[in-house]
Amino acid sequence: MSSTQSGFGETQQTLFIIAAPSGAGKTSLVRALLEQDAGIRMSVSSTTRPQRPGEVDGDHYHFVDAAEFLDGITEEAFLEHAQVFDNHYGTRRDHVQDLQTQGFDVLLEIDWQGAQQIRKKVPEAVSIFILPPSVEELQRRLQSRGQDNDEVIARRMRDAQSEMSHYNEFDYLVVNDDFEQALAELQAIVTAQRLDHDRQIVRHKVLIDALLG
Repeated sequence: MSSTQSGFGETQQTLFIIAAPSGAGKTSLVRALLEQDAGIRMSVSSTTRPQRPGEVDGDHYHFVDAAEFLDGITEEAFLEHAQVFDNHYGTRRDHVQDLQTQGFDVLLEIDWQGAQQIRKKVPEAVSIFILPPSVEELQRRLQSRGQDNDEVIARRMRDAQSEMSHYNEFDYLVVNDDFEQALAELQAIVTAQRLDHDRQIVRHKVLIDALLG
């Protein structure tokens, strides 16, 4: 599928995919990146799970019923979707495109399986995988949450190693050892995409035409 066919190559805004195993610090990095960079927005996923107290529709998730979600799958409205137990989760194509039309780069915080789906539909998307600095540090971070017993932590460690085996499918790798350094590297990736040759030609066409007479 070409970028034109995907429907995303017509915009100068970039679709970023960020994935990581649990405990790598992805959520904290994404939150800091969004706070630091006003030109990027997180795409809000749709889900069929019940809305929890304190959650805001359109902010935490777009809450929809199962029939509407399944219609979206039939209509190929989702860039990626998955079923987790009895609930569906997915990223709607039109939500991403609406943000890009407004001039924002868009960020998706998803797993490697969702990233695989998106790469097939939007091959020009830029994918980033976050790694922990060591197995020991990953385990320490999981334990420091104080939310899980040893059995759950052991399962999370096994799941993390399975997820990390897909690192080579991504365009960029960022090791989250020093948080500020990892954040700077994420921002560098975003900046580099904005300075891409073809994007700059479109962005500065009037200037380039004037300079070349």
